Amino acid sequence: MRLDKYLKVTRLVKRRTVANEACDAGRVTLNGKVAKASADVKVGDVIEIAFGNRSVKAEVLAVQDTVRKEEAQEMFRYL
Repeated sequence: MRLDKYLKVTRLVKRRTVANEACDAGRVTLNGKVAKASADVKVGDVIEIAFGNRSVKAEVLAVQDTVRKEEAQEMFRYL
């Protein structure tokens, strides 16, 4: 799954366009490397997103195209 779509589906980022812009600005890393929005996300990957002066780090536990809001939290684990 594309990185920007994964961020939107898991609700780590509210909208896919915002996820796309964050990737383009270099604020998203995948396994320690700056990632493009088109990067492929797999189970076990570590995603880090910089939001202003704080950052969020999460490990990918599952990859699904669609998921209910209540189940979105189960697709990743905060580190």
